[in-house]
Amino acid sequence: MPDDERMVDASIAALRWWRGLKATSNEAFLPLFFDQHRFLVLCGGGGSGKSIFAGRKILERCATEPGHRWLVCRKVGRTLRHSCWDQLVGQWEQAFPGETLRQTRSDMTLTLPNGSQILFAGLDDPEKLKSIYGITGVWIEEASEIAEADLNQLDIRLRDKTPYYKQIIITFNPISARHWLKQRFFDRADERVRTHRSTYLDNRFVTPEQVATLESFRETDEYFYQVYALGQWGVTGRTYFSARAVQDRIVALQRQPAALRRGSWDYSESDDGIHISAPRWVDDDKGPITIYREPEAGRPYVIGGDTAGEGSDYFVAQVLDNITGEQVATLRQRCDEDDFTRQVYCLGIYYNTALVGLEVNFSTYPTKLLQKMGYGRQYVREVMDTFDGSIRHSYGFATTRTTRPAILGALQQAMRTQLDGINDLDTLDEMLTFIRPDKDPARPEAEQGAHDDTIMALAIAWHIRGQQTATLPQKQRPKVRWTTDMWEDWHSASASERLMLTAQWGEPLPEQ
Repeated sequence: MPDDERMVDASIAALRWWRGLKATSNEAFLPLFFDQHRFLVLCGGGGSGKSIFAGRKILERCATEPGHRWLVCRKVGRTLRHSCWDQLVGQWEQAFPGETLRQTRSDMTLTLPNGSQILFAGLDDPEKLKSIYGITGVWIEEASEIAEADLNQLDIRLRDKTPYYKQIIITFNPISARHWLKQRFFDRADERVRTHRSTYLDNRFVTPEQVATLESFRETDEYFYQVYALGQWGVTGRTYFSARAVQDRIVALQRQPAALRRGSWDYSESDDGIHISAPRWVDDDKGPITIYREPEAGRPYVIGGDTAGEGSDYFVAQVLDNITGEQVATLRQRCDEDDFTRQVYCLGIYYNTALVGLEVNFSTYPTKLLQKMGYGRQYVREVMDTFDGSIRHSYGFATTRTTRPAILGALQQAMRTQLDGINDLDTLDEMLTFIRPDKDPARPEAEQGAHDDTIMALAIAWHIRGQQTATLPQKQRPKVRWTTDMWEDWHSASASERLMLTAQWGEPLPEQ
């Protein structure tokens, strides 16, 4: 057969394979069939399809890459036979009908026609594990049951010389925000890790009976509903905000996301070290800024910011519509103070020169930089001079033993009636892990291992609203003559970038 005909046949076969995979898999998991990270971490609620995906990926790789010795394990070996073993056998019969799968139940091994093997072992049987060699891949089911040391031992064993990429697939329910899985894979940046979150809403094959069971937990067991229906981290304490109301809002946003776009501001070409003249918006699906509502002319906005300090490595800013209190944008990133401040500056200008209130507990650099940059709308607090007792005014918000409970109490009260104005899932996630700890119920805080950055930024934003005007001045500014370079930037800009440029430069006279 000529080479070009072989290429056509191969292309047709690949297309049929892809169509078959799409027809029998959930869309949320399709990109993960091609993922090659060392750790593929699948966290989700019950019925989300994460384990079904893991099994199918293992079968596809073992069937197309001869020589695999893939290890499937759980904490207790006896639980494997009626979970992972039965699942993989059933999936093989469905995906590869007519092809023989040799099953050796005595030593729990599946052998594919091409010689690849899938081996099953419990982590409670060290002797069985010692006899397994040449591992090319690992799937840990119900990983929340195992210790981190168990994972480390499996990671060491995954070093076979086959040419295929080595991967450990980890599937589990998020039973506790204190769990080492969250701290290792979700709270730290690691280029070897890809994480994925899912719920039953991502599974188009879930049965009505399964849906009814999961949703019934809403009325009978809030913890089960949070973990197994919503796929949120479980907490051990009374939530500060209404868990049920937050969960309902999460479900609504999972069904109909509110985000319009994500990205960040690129100011590199218009930055003289202090001032920014013409920042450019850059779309990025993983960008730190999420836009939920575009700014409206003449509408007032406020921005509350929580800077990275003790117990936190995120800088966060929350943007609110000052008339309705709706959350219209968020900024959440690991970065330095300089970039955070410049992103806030651009966000502030974009939202009609919003009133900005940044926390100053750990550093006053951001407020001072905003001042140097010429940003004219910062929150002002009163400070008593320790020398003569006089009152002076300073930029930024100071979180103290007095102000912290006050702003959190005001936010809690507001969220009883205005939770539908929260559009950000990260913020809602933190609300579920922000608790009244048993040791000190009067001092609410993040569950151990969780964050409170978005909560504090939101509380600050809500608090400073009183210093923003109800409506922005509508006096007509004189139009200005733009340079040729300005007009070139304008014509090449997107609609949102043009709003930013007009806010910076003023309304232009007709182009010459």
